[in-house]
Amino acid sequence: MSAGLLYTIGFILSVIIALVMTPLVKKFAFKVGAIDKPNYRKVHTRIMPRMGGLAIYAAFVVGLLLLLPFVPDGLLTASNMNLIWAMLAGGTIIIVLGSFDDRFELSAKVKLLGQIAAACVVVFVFDIKIDFLNFPFGDAMQPIAAWLSIPLTIFWIVGVTNAINLIDGLDGLAAGVSGIAIGTILVMAIIMGNVPIILLSTLLLGGIVGFLFFNFHPAKIFMGDSGALFLGFCLAMLSMISFKQITIVSFVTPLLIIGVPLSDTFFAIIRRLVNKRPIFAPDKGHLHHCLQELGFSHRKTVLIIWGVAAIFGGFAILQSTVVQSNAANWITFLVICLVMLCLQIGAELIGIVDKTRRPVINFLNRMRLRLKVDADRSK
Repeated sequence: MSAGLLYTIGFILSVIIALVMTPLVKKFAFKVGAIDKPNYRKVHTRIMPRMGGLAIYAAFVVGLLLLLPFVPDGLLTASNMNLIWAMLAGGTIIIVLGSFDDRFELSAKVKLLGQIAAACVVVFVFDIKIDFLNFPFGDAMQPIAAWLSIPLTIFWIVGVTNAINLIDGLDGLAAGVSGIAIGTILVMAIIMGNVPIILLSTLLLGGIVGFLFFNFHPAKIFMGDSGALFLGFCLAMLSMISFKQITIVSFVTPLLIIGVPLSDTFFAIIRRLVNKRPIFAPDKGHLHHCLQELGFSHRKTVLIIWGVAAIFGGFAILQSTVVQSNAANWITFLVICLVMLCLQIGAELIGIVDKTRRPVINFLNRMRLRLKVDADRSK
Protein backbone atom coordinates (compact mmCIF):
# COMPACT_ATOMS: atom_id res chain seq x y z
CA MET A 1 0.00 0.00 0.00
CA SER A 2 1.41 3.39 -1.01
CA ALA A 3 1.79 6.16 1.56
CA GLY A 4 -0.72 8.40 -0.24
CA LEU A 5 -3.37 5.68 -0.28
CA LEU A 6 -2.66 4.96 3.38
CA TYR A 7 -3.28 8.59 4.37
CA THR A 8 -6.46 8.76 2.27
CA ILE A 9 -7.87 5.58 3.81
CA GLY A 10 -6.91 6.86 7.26
CA PHE A 11 -8.80 10.13 6.73
CA ILE A 12 -11.93 8.38 5.40
CA LEU A 13 -11.79 5.78 8.18
CA SER A 14 -11.48 8.48 10.83
CA VAL A 15 -14.44 10.43 9.40
CA ILE A 16 -16.63 7.30 9.40
CA ILE A 17 -15.68 6.36 12.97
CA ALA A 18 -16.49 9.89 14.18
CA LEU A 19 -19.84 9.82 12.37
CA VAL A 20 -20.72 6.50 14.00
CA MET A 21 -19.37 7.29 17.47
CA THR A 22 -20.76 10.81 17.97
CA PRO A 23 -24.46 9.75 18.32
CA LEU A 24 -23.36 6.98 20.70
CA VAL A 25 -21.33 9.44 22.77
CA LYS A 26 -24.34 11.77 22.83
CA LYS A 27 -26.51 9.03 24.38
CA PHE A 28 -23.74 8.14 26.82
CA ALA A 29 -23.35 11.78 27.91
CA PHE A 30 -27.06 12.07 28.73
CA LYS A 31 -26.96 8.76 30.56
CA VAL A 32 -24.07 9.72 32.87
CA GLY A 33 -25.21 13.32 33.31
CA ALA A 34 -22.41 15.02 31.31
CA ILE A 35 -24.60 17.93 30.29
CA ASP A 36 -24.14 21.66 29.80
CA LYS A 37 -26.87 23.85 31.30
CA PRO A 38 -27.51 27.40 30.02
CA ASN A 39 -26.31 30.34 32.11
CA TYR A 40 -25.56 34.06 31.70
CA ARG A 41 -22.18 33.40 30.03
CA LYS A 42 -23.38 30.84 27.49
CA VAL A 43 -25.19 31.37 24.22
CA HIS A 44 -27.19 28.12 24.11
CA THR A 45 -30.67 28.09 25.61
CA ARG A 46 -31.25 24.38 26.22
CA ILE A 47 -29.49 21.54 27.98
CA MET A 48 -26.78 20.06 25.74
CA PRO A 49 -24.74 16.85 26.03
CA ARG A 50 -20.99 17.21 26.40
CA MET A 51 -18.12 14.69 26.07
CA GLY A 52 -18.08 15.02 22.27
CA GLY A 53 -14.31 14.86 22.47
CA LEU A 54 -14.64 11.11 23.10
CA ALA A 55 -15.84 10.66 19.51
CA ILE A 56 -12.84 12.57 18.11
CA TYR A 57 -10.50 10.59 20.38
CA ALA A 58 -12.08 7.28 19.31
CA ALA A 59 -11.80 8.19 15.63
CA PHE A 60 -8.13 9.09 16.10
CA VAL A 61 -7.09 6.10 18.22
CA VAL A 62 -9.15 3.39 16.51
CA GLY A 63 -8.20 4.74 13.08
CA LEU A 64 -4.52 4.72 14.03
CA LEU A 65 -4.57 1.21 15.49
CA LEU A 66 -6.42 -0.15 12.44
CA LEU A 67 -3.99 1.56 10.08
CA LEU A 68 -0.64 0.72 11.72
CA PRO A 69 -0.55 -2.96 10.58
CA PHE A 70 -0.78 -1.78 6.95
CA VAL A 71 1.98 0.82 7.15
CA PRO A 72 4.68 -0.07 4.58
CA ASP A 73 7.96 -1.32 6.02
CA GLY A 74 10.43 1.47 6.62
CA LEU A 75 7.84 4.26 6.44
CA LEU A 76 7.86 4.78 10.22
CA THR A 77 11.11 4.63 12.17
CA ALA A 78 11.52 3.74 15.85
CA SER A 79 11.75 7.46 16.60
CA ASN A 80 8.50 8.05 14.69
CA MET A 81 6.74 5.34 16.70
CA ASN A 82 8.00 6.91 19.91
CA LEU A 83 6.30 10.16 18.91
CA ILE A 84 3.08 8.32 18.10
CA TRP A 85 3.00 6.45 21.43
CA ALA A 86 3.76 9.70 23.27
CA MET A 87 0.78 11.32 21.58
CA LEU A 88 -1.46 8.37 22.48
CA ALA A 89 -0.29 8.21 26.11
CA GLY A 90 -0.55 11.94 26.79
CA GLY A 91 -3.77 12.24 24.80
CA THR A 92 -5.37 9.42 26.81
CA ILE A 93 -4.56 11.18 30.09
CA ILE A 94 -6.04 14.39 28.72
CA ILE A 95 -9.23 12.77 27.39
CA VAL A 96 -9.85 11.04 30.73
CA LEU A 97 -9.25 14.31 32.56
CA GLY A 98 -11.56 16.22 30.21
CA SER A 99 -14.29 13.58 30.42
CA PHE A 100 -14.30 13.71 34.22
CA ASP A 101 -14.49 17.50 33.99
CA ASP A 102 -17.45 17.28 31.59
CA ARG A 103 -19.26 15.15 34.16
CA PHE A 104 -18.09 16.50 37.52
CA GLU A 105 -16.72 20.00 36.68
CA LEU A 106 -13.28 19.62 38.23
CA SER A 107 -11.50 22.55 39.82
CA ALA A 108 -8.97 24.57 37.81
CA LYS A 109 -6.13 23.24 40.01
CA VAL A 110 -7.04 19.60 39.36
CA LYS A 111 -7.25 20.20 35.62
CA LEU A 112 -3.92 22.01 35.62
CA LEU A 113 -2.26 19.18 37.54
CA GLY A 114 -3.67 16.66 35.06
CA GLN A 115 -2.35 18.64 32.11
CA ILE A 116 1.08 18.92 33.74
CA ALA A 117 1.03 15.16 34.34
CA ALA A 118 0.32 14.50 30.64
CA ALA A 119 3.12 16.88 29.66
CA CYS A 120 5.52 15.19 32.09
CA VAL A 121 4.72 11.78 30.56
CA VAL A 122 5.66 13.18 27.15
CA VAL A 123 8.89 14.71 28.46
CA PHE A 124 10.16 12.15 30.96
CA VAL A 125 8.75 8.84 29.67
CA PHE A 126 9.15 9.42 25.93
CA ASP A 127 12.00 11.96 26.09
CA ILE A 128 10.32 14.47 23.78
CA LYS A 129 11.50 18.01 24.43
CA ILE A 130 12.11 21.27 22.59
CA ASP A 131 15.88 20.92 22.22
CA PHE A 132 16.48 23.64 19.64
CA LEU A 133 15.17 27.13 18.96
CA ASN A 134 15.36 28.89 15.62
CA PHE A 135 14.72 32.56 16.23
CA PRO A 136 13.75 34.76 13.27
CA PHE A 137 17.14 36.45 12.98
CA GLY A 138 19.23 33.44 14.05
CA ASP A 139 21.60 31.85 11.57
CA ALA A 140 20.92 28.28 12.73
CA MET A 141 19.04 26.16 15.21
CA GLN A 142 20.32 27.06 18.67
CA PRO A 143 20.56 24.19 21.22
CA ILE A 144 19.10 24.89 24.65
CA ALA A 145 20.02 23.32 27.99
CA ALA A 146 17.84 20.68 29.65
CA TRP A 147 17.05 22.96 32.59
CA LEU A 148 15.33 25.28 30.09
CA SER A 149 13.99 22.80 27.53
CA ILE A 150 12.01 20.73 30.07
CA PRO A 151 9.96 23.59 31.61
CA LEU A 152 9.62 25.20 28.16
CA THR A 153 8.14 22.01 26.73
CA ILE A 154 5.75 21.56 29.65
CA PHE A 155 4.72 25.21 29.47
CA TRP A 156 4.08 24.92 25.71
CA ILE A 157 1.93 21.79 26.04
CA VAL A 158 -0.13 23.14 28.97
CA GLY A 159 -0.48 26.60 27.42
CA VAL A 160 -1.72 25.44 24.01
CA THR A 161 -4.00 22.84 25.61
CA ASN A 162 -5.77 25.57 27.57
CA ALA A 163 -5.80 28.05 24.68
CA ILE A 164 -8.14 25.84 22.65
CA ASN A 165 -10.39 25.39 25.67
CA LEU A 166 -10.79 29.16 26.05
CA ILE A 167 -12.26 29.66 22.57
CA ASP A 168 -14.78 26.83 22.90
CA GLY A 169 -17.78 29.13 23.22
CA LEU A 170 -19.84 28.64 20.05
CA ASP A 171 -21.08 25.67 18.04
CA GLY A 172 -18.24 24.35 15.89
CA LEU A 173 -15.83 27.15 16.83
CA ALA A 174 -13.07 25.26 18.66
CA ALA A 175 -13.40 22.19 16.43
CA GLY A 176 -13.19 24.29 13.27
CA VAL A 177 -10.26 26.40 14.45
CA SER A 178 -8.43 23.25 15.56
CA GLY A 179 -9.19 21.60 12.23
CA ILE A 180 -7.77 24.57 10.32
CA ALA A 181 -4.64 24.55 12.48
CA ILE A 182 -4.18 20.80 12.01
CA GLY A 183 -4.83 21.21 8.28
CA THR A 184 -2.08 23.83 8.21
CA ILE A 185 0.31 21.45 9.94
CA LEU A 186 -0.71 18.73 7.47
CA VAL A 187 0.11 20.93 4.45
CA MET A 188 3.48 21.86 5.95
CA ALA A 189 4.21 18.20 6.79
CA ILE A 190 3.42 17.16 3.20
CA ILE A 191 5.74 19.86 1.86
CA MET A 192 8.49 18.73 4.22
CA GLY A 193 7.86 14.98 3.89
CA ASN A 194 7.32 14.45 7.63
CA VAL A 195 5.60 11.03 7.66
CA PRO A 196 4.42 10.73 11.30
CA ILE A 197 2.99 14.25 11.28
CA ILE A 198 1.11 13.55 8.03
CA LEU A 199 -0.36 10.35 9.47
CA LEU A 200 -1.39 11.85 12.82
CA SER A 201 -2.75 15.06 11.27
CA THR A 202 -4.79 13.13 8.68
CA LEU A 203 -6.46 10.99 11.34
CA LEU A 204 -7.17 13.94 13.64
CA LEU A 205 -8.57 16.01 10.78
CA GLY A 206 -10.88 13.17 9.79
CA GLY A 207 -12.19 12.89 13.35
CA ILE A 208 -12.86 16.63 13.50
CA VAL A 209 -14.66 16.67 10.14
CA GLY A 210 -16.89 13.78 11.19
CA PHE A 211 -17.66 15.40 14.54
CA LEU A 212 -18.48 18.77 12.93
CA PHE A 213 -21.50 17.18 11.22
CA PHE A 214 -23.07 17.14 14.70
CA ASN A 215 -21.30 20.15 16.23
CA PHE A 216 -21.82 22.96 13.71
CA HIS A 217 -24.68 25.34 14.49
CA PRO A 218 -27.24 24.29 15.56
CA ALA A 219 -25.14 21.76 17.48
CA LYS A 220 -26.54 18.44 18.65
CA ILE A 221 -23.58 17.86 21.00
CA PHE A 222 -20.71 19.89 22.47
CA MET A 223 -17.14 18.66 22.42
CA GLY A 224 -16.81 19.72 26.07
CA ASP A 225 -13.52 19.98 27.90
CA SER A 226 -12.73 16.44 26.77
CA GLY A 227 -12.62 17.60 23.15
CA ALA A 228 -11.16 21.05 23.66
CA LEU A 229 -8.35 19.82 25.92
CA PHE A 230 -7.62 16.80 23.71
CA LEU A 231 -7.42 18.90 20.53
CA GLY A 232 -5.34 21.49 22.35
CA PHE A 233 -2.93 18.79 23.51
CA CYS A 234 -2.71 17.33 20.00
CA LEU A 235 -2.02 20.76 18.51
CA ALA A 236 0.67 21.39 21.10
CA MET A 237 2.30 18.07 20.29
CA LEU A 238 2.07 18.33 16.50
CA SER A 239 3.36 21.90 16.37
CA MET A 240 6.11 21.11 18.88
CA ILE A 241 7.22 17.96 17.06
CA SER A 242 7.41 19.88 13.79
CA PHE A 243 9.18 22.67 15.66
CA LYS A 244 11.62 20.15 17.17
CA GLN A 245 12.29 17.94 14.19
CA ILE A 246 12.38 20.22 11.16
CA THR A 247 15.03 22.91 10.99
CA ILE A 248 13.24 24.92 8.30
CA VAL A 249 10.41 25.76 10.68
CA SER A 250 11.21 29.07 12.35
CA PHE A 251 10.40 30.13 15.88
CA VAL A 252 7.25 32.02 14.86
CA THR A 253 5.67 29.32 12.68
CA PRO A 254 4.02 27.23 15.44
CA LEU A 255 2.79 30.47 17.02
CA LEU A 256 1.11 31.42 13.73
CA ILE A 257 -0.49 27.99 13.37
CA ILE A 258 -2.42 28.44 16.62
CA GLY A 259 -2.62 32.23 16.31
CA VAL A 260 -6.37 32.55 16.97
CA PRO A 261 -6.53 30.71 20.33
CA LEU A 262 -3.21 32.19 21.48
CA SER A 263 -4.18 35.75 20.61
CA ASP A 264 -7.61 35.35 22.23
CA THR A 265 -5.89 34.03 25.36
CA PHE A 266 -3.39 36.90 25.31
CA PHE A 267 -6.10 39.56 24.98
CA ALA A 268 -8.15 37.85 27.70
CA ILE A 269 -5.20 38.17 30.10
CA ILE A 270 -4.63 41.82 29.15
CA ARG A 271 -8.36 42.56 29.45
CA ARG A 272 -8.55 41.11 32.94
CA LEU A 273 -5.42 42.91 34.06
CA VAL A 274 -6.72 46.24 32.70
CA ASN A 275 -10.07 45.69 34.44
CA LYS A 276 -8.31 44.48 37.63
CA ARG A 277 -9.94 41.07 37.56
CA PRO A 278 -8.37 37.66 38.29
CA ILE A 279 -6.63 36.26 35.22
CA PHE A 280 -8.58 32.99 35.39
CA ALA A 281 -11.96 34.64 36.02
CA PRO A 282 -14.42 33.82 33.21
CA ASP A 283 -16.02 36.67 31.29
CA LYS A 284 -17.92 37.49 28.10
CA GLY A 285 -15.12 39.45 26.44
CA HIS A 286 -13.69 36.76 24.17
CA LEU A 287 -13.45 37.22 20.41
CA HIS A 288 -16.69 35.39 19.66
CA HIS A 289 -18.58 37.40 22.32
CA CYS A 290 -17.34 40.69 20.84
CA LEU A 291 -18.31 39.73 17.29
CA GLN A 292 -21.79 38.75 18.42
CA GLU A 293 -22.15 42.07 20.23
CA LEU A 294 -21.41 43.77 16.88
CA GLY A 295 -24.50 42.06 15.46
CA PHE A 296 -23.05 39.02 13.68
CA SER A 297 -25.12 35.86 13.82
CA HIS A 298 -23.92 32.67 15.47
CA ARG A 299 -22.88 31.08 12.17
CA LYS A 300 -21.29 34.23 10.75
CA THR A 301 -19.26 34.73 13.92
CA VAL A 302 -17.90 31.20 13.67
CA LEU A 303 -17.15 31.56 9.95
CA ILE A 304 -15.35 34.89 10.52
CA ILE A 305 -13.11 33.34 13.17
CA TRP A 306 -12.50 30.34 10.91
CA GLY A 307 -11.43 32.82 8.23
CA VAL A 308 -9.02 34.53 10.62
CA ALA A 309 -7.60 31.12 11.57
CA ALA A 310 -7.13 30.31 7.88
CA ILE A 311 -5.23 33.59 7.39
CA PHE A 312 -2.94 32.68 10.28
CA GLY A 313 -2.45 29.27 8.68
CA GLY A 314 -1.55 30.89 5.37
CA PHE A 315 1.04 33.07 7.10
CA ALA A 316 2.49 29.97 8.78
CA ILE A 317 2.81 28.12 5.47
CA LEU A 318 4.38 31.20 3.85
CA GLN A 319 6.81 31.51 6.73
CA SER A 320 7.83 27.85 6.60
CA THR A 321 8.35 27.80 2.82
CA VAL A 322 10.49 30.95 2.56
CA VAL A 323 12.53 30.60 5.73
CA GLN A 324 15.47 29.03 3.86
CA SER A 325 15.73 31.89 1.39
CA ASN A 326 18.15 34.80 1.73
CA ALA A 327 15.27 37.13 2.52
CA ALA A 328 13.85 34.82 5.18
CA ASN A 329 14.77 36.97 8.18
CA TRP A 330 13.21 40.07 6.70
CA ILE A 331 10.08 38.18 5.62
CA THR A 332 9.79 36.78 9.14
CA PHE A 333 10.15 40.27 10.60
CA LEU A 334 7.54 41.72 8.23
CA VAL A 335 5.12 38.86 8.94
CA ILE A 336 5.45 39.43 12.68
CA CYS A 337 4.92 43.19 12.33
CA LEU A 338 1.94 42.76 10.01
CA VAL A 339 0.28 40.14 12.24
CA MET A 340 0.82 42.22 15.39
CA LEU A 341 -0.56 45.38 13.72
CA CYS A 342 -3.62 43.55 12.38
CA LEU A 343 -4.24 41.91 15.76
CA GLN A 344 -4.05 45.23 17.59
CA ILE A 345 -6.32 47.06 15.14
CA GLY A 346 -8.80 44.19 15.14
CA ALA A 347 -8.79 44.07 18.94
CA GLU A 348 -9.47 47.80 19.15
CA LEU A 349 -12.25 47.68 16.53
CA ILE A 350 -14.20 44.96 18.33
CA GLY A 351 -13.29 46.09 21.85
CA ILE A 352 -11.84 42.78 23.00
CA VAL A 353 -9.68 44.51 25.65
CA ASP A 354 -11.51 47.78 26.30
CA LYS A 355 -14.49 49.36 24.54
CA THR A 356 -13.12 52.90 24.75
CA ARG A 357 -9.32 52.67 24.37
CA ARG A 358 -8.12 52.70 20.74
CA PRO A 359 -4.53 53.98 20.81
CA VAL A 360 -3.37 52.58 17.44
CA ILE A 361 -6.55 53.53 15.58
CA ASN A 362 -6.45 57.03 17.09
CA PHE A 363 -2.78 57.37 16.09
CA LEU A 364 -3.55 56.27 12.52
CA ASN A 365 -6.45 58.73 12.36
CA ARG A 366 -4.19 61.56 13.54
CA MET A 367 -1.61 60.61 10.92
CA ARG A 368 -4.28 60.54 8.23
CA LEU A 369 -5.54 63.98 9.22
CA ARG A 370 -2.02 65.38 9.31
CA LEU A 371 -1.28 64.02 5.85
CA LYS A 372 -4.54 65.52 4.59
CA VAL A 373 -3.68 68.94 6.06
CA ASP A 374 -0.16 68.79 4.53
CA ALA A 375 -1.67 67.84 1.17
CA ASP A 376 -4.14 70.76 1.32
CA ARG A 377 -1.34 73.19 2.15
CA SER A 378 0.77 72.02 -0.75
CA LYS A 379 -2.01 72.78 -3.25
